Amino acid sequence: MACKCGGYYYTLNAKASFDRDLAKTRKFLLRNVSVIRMFTSGFFRSKWRSIAGKRRILSMDAREKSRSTILESSKDKRVPIFVMMPVDIFTLDASGCPRIRKLKALTVSLKALKLAGVHGIGVEVWWGIVERFSPFDYDWSLYEELFKLISDSGLKLHVALSFHSNIHSTHGKGGVSLPLWILEIGDVNKDIYYRDQQGFSNNDYLTLGVDHVPLLSGRTALQCYEDFMLSFVNKFESFIGTVIEEISIGLGPSGELRYPAHPFGDGRWKFPGIGEFQCYDKYMMEDLKMAACREGKPQWGDKGPQNAGCYNSLPSGVPFFEEGKESFLSDYGRFFLEWYSGRLICHADAILAKAAKILKKYQENEQTSVMLVAKISGIYWWYQTVSHPAELTAGYYNTALRDGYDPVVSVLSRHGAALHIPCLEMMDSETPPTYLCSPEGLLKQMQSVSKKRIVNLIGRNTTERLDKTGLWKIRSNCYNPQAEVVRSFTYFRMNDSIFRVENWNNFVPFVRMMSTDL
Repeated sequence: MACKCGGYYYTLNAKASFDRDLAKTRKFLLRNVSVIRMFTSGFFRSKWRSIAGKRRILSMDAREKSRSTILESSKDKRVPIFVMMPVDIFTLDASGCPRIRKLKALTVSLKALKLAGVHGIGVEVWWGIVERFSPFDYDWSLYEELFKLISDSGLKLHVALSFHSNIHSTHGKGGVSLPLWILEIGDVNKDIYYRDQQGFSNNDYLTLGVDHVPLLSGRTALQCYEDFMLSFVNKFESFIGTVIEEISIGLGPSGELRYPAHPFGDGRWKFPGIGEFQCYDKYMMEDLKMAACREGKPQWGDKGPQNAGCYNSLPSGVPFFEEGKESFLSDYGRFFLEWYSGRLICHADAILAKAAKILKKYQENEQTSVMLVAKISGIYWWYQTVSHPAELTAGYYNTALRDGYDPVVSVLSRHGAALHIPCLEMMDSETPPTYLCSPEGLLKQMQSVSKKRIVNLIGRNTTERLDKTGLWKIRSNCYNPQAEVVRSFTYFRMNDSIFRVENWNNFVPFVRMMSTDL
C-alpha cells in the first residue's frame, strides 16, 4: 500500500511539474511571436554555397501474406502526431551563408511541442537546397544540424524528400526553387516542365515526360531522384529507423502524385475552377502519339481534348465533362484519360520502386525499420458530379462510374508504401454547396480502397484548423470505425498561431487524446 501511495504521489508531482514546464514554454513563445514568421526575401532563388520504431517496408507478397497481422496491429489506438516545419526555417547570415533561422526560439518551440505530447516533426528535404549548384554536389549540412536539433529535443522525424519547388505557392516569400542547374537547363528547353494547351509552363516540377530521357546533364529525371535518395540514405543511415520513422517520396507538385492542373500560385487558376490537362510538353505529346498509334487511332495523338474548357471553367457547359458524344464517356475520352492517368501511375511506380529498393535493407532489421510514404492530393470540389472534372485534369481517372484511386493505391501496395491522405479536418457542410464539394466522400473512398489493398494510412489536414470542431473532426476521421486507424497524423504546419492561448488550449488536449490508448 505504501508503494502504491508513493507511486501515485510521484505521478501527481510529475504531472504538476510537466504542466508548469509547458506553461513556461508557451509564455516564452508568446513573448517571441516572430518565432515562425514568414521570410520577406525569397532568398532561395539566389545562389549560395516511428511511428514508434518498428514499422517495416513490406513487399507486395509479404503484405498479402500478413493481412491478419496488419489488421491486428491497427488495433493500437494511439495516433502519433507529427507537426510539419514551416518552409522558412533557413535564412542567410551577414556573410551570406545559410543557417537555421531563430535557433533559440525554434529550440523552445520544439520543447513546447514535445511537452505537449507531439511525437515528431515533419521536415521537407529540398532537392533545390541540397543539390543546388551542380549535379552530384550534395550539401547536407543544414539538415545535419536541423535533424540533430530535433533529435536532441526528443522528437522523431517524418522526412519528405521534395523534388518540387514552392516558389509560386509562397509568392516568393521564403520559397525554394528547383536546383539552379536544372533551371539553367529549363531556360534552354522549357519542355522539361509540364505545359498546358496554351503553351504556358511553370518550373515547379519536372514533367514525367523526362523520366526516361537523359536531358539533365546526362541523367534522366528518375536517375536524379534515385541518386538523391541514395545520397540521403548514406548520409543519415544512423538516423533511419531510430529518429527517422517515416520517409515520404515526392511524386509531383507539392510532393503529391498529380499533374499541376490547378496552379494557384501564378494567377492562372482560382478555386473552384476545373483546371486544365497538362500534357503539352513535347515529350508527353510524343508519348501520346505513340499510344494513339498503338490504339489504331493516330489522329487521337495530335492533341489533348479540345472541348475541356479552361482553368476557371465550371463543369456545366463544358462538353468534355458532360455526357454527350464527345465527352469523357466517348471512346476518345476513355482512351485519353486512361493514357493521362496511366502515365502518372507509371511515374509513381518507377519512383517508389527505386525508393523501396534503396530502403530494402531496413526491412530486414526491425530495429531500423521505417515507413515509406506516398502523398496524393485532395481534389474534393465537383466530387458530387458524374465526371469529377477537377480530379480528371489532376490525373485521377475517378468518376461516378469508375474508381480512379484503386490503381493508384495498388501501386503503393506493391511497394509497401503508406498512403498520405488529406482533408481529415474538412466537412461537407462547411464547403460551398454550389460547387458540389465532398471532402468527406473523397476521404471515405480513399479509406475504402486502402483497406481493400491493405495499405497503411497517414493523415494530414488540408486547411489550418485549431478550433475544437476542426480538431475533433480530425480525431473522428483518424478513428473511423469503418476504416483502419491511421498510423500517424501530420499537422500542417508549425507557426505562430499554434502557440496563441486559445489555440494552444485546444491543440494540447487534442495531441494528448491522440497519443493515448482509447
